[in-house]
Amino acid sequence: MSYADSLTELHGLPVFDFPRPDEEPRLPEPDAAAWRVSYNPYLESGEIFEERFERFLSTVGASRVRALIIGQWGEVYDKDAGVIVDLLVAAKDRLTSLEAVFIGDLTAEDAEISWIQQSDVTPVLDAYPGLRELGIRGGSGLRFPAAEHQNLRRLRFETGGLPGEVVRGVADSELPALEYLEMWFGVEDYGGDATVGDLAPLLSGGRFPALRHLGLQNSEIQDEIAAAVASAPVVAQLASLDLSMGVLTDEGAAALLDGQPLTHLRRLDLDHNYFSASMEQRLRDALEPSGVEVALSEKGDEDEYDGEVDRYTAVAE
Repeated sequence: MSYADSLTELHGLPVFDFPRPDEEPRLPEPDAAAWRVSYNPYLESGEIFEERFERFLSTVGASRVRALIIGQWGEVYDKDAGVIVDLLVAAKDRLTSLEAVFIGDLTAEDAEISWIQQSDVTPVLDAYPGLRELGIRGGSGLRFPAAEHQNLRRLRFETGGLPGEVVRGVADSELPALEYLEMWFGVEDYGGDATVGDLAPLLSGGRFPALRHLGLQNSEIQDEIAAAVASAPVVAQLASLDLSMGVLTDEGAAALLDGQPLTHLRRLDLDHNYFSASMEQRLRDALEPSGVEVALSEKGDEDEYDGEVDRYTAVAE
């Protein structure tokens, strides 16, 4: 399974790629699509990203745009997303209906996820008080100091290495409307240095009173995260919990089963796991009779050499 795919929708709207200068497709209504603006320096010449973004603003009826996706903005391993943040902040009086932003919609064919150079993305929140959804792909250079925002409902970070300072910044933020939080922790080799301790304010409950979905995913320490979640007060308020994509073994699954009841959940995602067949059955027997949808069919990859077994997160480089 491929995880970091190109988006096909955002904020409930289908994606439409803003055309190159030599293309003349029929454009949708400004508020009927999630507009993706991108520029591939290896396949295109002439108009650079900044020029394309200005043409987008001048062409589509910017004041009615609800969802915006930023794809490739040039050589993303060399030019960080600070330029994108600056463009978005400068356009705040033009994009007056903007409700959703995703920065870094690139696939592995464009750039490996850990090559994407991000930046401090919180100025986007400051510039758009009506924003409901923010998504980021790529963890290199990513910063998220503690922020305040009254209307943000969905926040997600897709990375092969999520800096601990980002996790701490999110956990210390004031986001009273936040309903959905997804974080891919990745691996230490690509900057994923977050610890379970960094999650403490979030797991204690009360920080995000509207939270109904929590994804703590794609981690080398997935068993430790599962053990912490097993006794975390925040779980009681959730409708869905996602611990997929990481190195989750029978140890982590046993901690979940021995912890607080999870039978109130609608869905528990444990895909990309390293469970034994007997543990899979224990999980199903414990949860499915209560109506919990348990996802655990996908297995993670592992290698064995000289008696040593190596296991991997779903997304790293």
